[in-house]
Amino acid sequence: MLSSSVAFAQSDEERLQQLEERIQELEQEREQAEESEDGISLGGAVRFQYVLADYDEGQKNRGGDLQLDIFRLNLDGQINDVILSAEYRWFEYMEALRHAYFGYNFSDEWQGQVGIIIQPFGVMPYNSHNYFFNSTFYVGLEDNPGSGLLMKRRSDNWDLDFALILNDELGGATGDVRSRADSYNYNIVGIRLPGEGIYDDPEFTASENNTLMTRIARKWHFDDSMLELGVSGKFGDVDDGTASVGSQATWGIHSVYETGRWEFHAQYARYDYDLDIENEGIMVGAYAYYDTIPTAADVITANVAYSYPVEWGPVSQLQFYNNHSIITNKRGYEEDTWMNVLGMAVTAGGVFTYVDLVTAQNQPFINGSLAGESTGTQTRFNINFGYYF
Repeated sequence: MLSSSVAFAQSDEERLQQLEERIQELEQEREQAEESEDGISLGGAVRFQYVLADYDEGQKNRGGDLQLDIFRLNLDGQINDVILSAEYRWFEYMEALRHAYFGYNFSDEWQGQVGIIIQPFGVMPYNSHNYFFNSTFYVGLEDNPGSGLLMKRRSDNWDLDFALILNDELGGATGDVRSRADSYNYNIVGIRLPGEGIYDDPEFTASENNTLMTRIARKWHFDDSMLELGVSGKFGDVDDGTASVGSQATWGIHSVYETGRWEFHAQYARYDYDLDIENEGIMVGAYAYYDTIPTAADVITANVAYSYPVEWGPVSQLQFYNNHSIITNKRGYEEDTWMNVLGMAVTAGGVFTYVDLVTAQNQPFINGSLAGESTGTQTRFNINFGYYF
């Protein structure tokens, strides 16, 4: 009996030792896996574009034009829990930084970012589904970078964003850049003086400065749907490089509803630049040219999209959408700006394609300007296709 008890005890000790060794092995594997997460990955895209516009007679006679859209590179990852994210874009006519920031996850829900961040406002990450965004993009209220600090919380029920934007991504009115028009999104570059043309280069330079932003969105989850309701605010200064020349305030309400394969967006925003000098609007710059926007306006958007999974060779998903936006109640300008984009996005392996039919009035990139007074509409058929890696 004694020898049998000793044998059982030895067997238990051996099993316990084996178990402890296995636990140590698993712990080492876990630590190695965590260490392997450190590193910066390189990605990017190469995109091309086919354009056929009814306002370009020569292009219509040629049957449209095919051209390079962009080549872009992305850096994303982390080293010792410090996050890096950056994206740079090259066009045939300019180059521009979209964003570049360091970040840190303070918890599972809270993240801080510093650098050139994406400003939090409205429906995010995009208030659109198409290649041209909505008209919100052209007044700096969609996917707009800025230099500053961001604290954000993401949970199942809440989105909370608090940001301080010191100036735009080009360094403000005195930024040391090649051209204030070479930027990814629309920045204030000056004040349009009486008698100037809407596309003239800036004579009176200015930029947004010391802007506080907040975005709060509440989400409700149901069996097969989700409702998000939110508010956003943006308040700050307008500076000419030496002193304040006015202030700016923007607020908005927004919603997202997802059910099954359907997605709906709705947003209303009002922006207002209160300037101390006589003017005919705000001068903005982007994509290598200068334009003008009213100093105040209402911006309304409504989007619907339907996603449909398929198995057609490399094609895995189709998304059909209609995005509509209008800018109205413009200070100093009578005619509205509006844009409607009816389109389809196609996912096929690493290739992503937008097929868009755009109808618009007084809309940039559709032969117009937000400061235009046209009463007619223009149409553009656009196919943008790119390989993402």
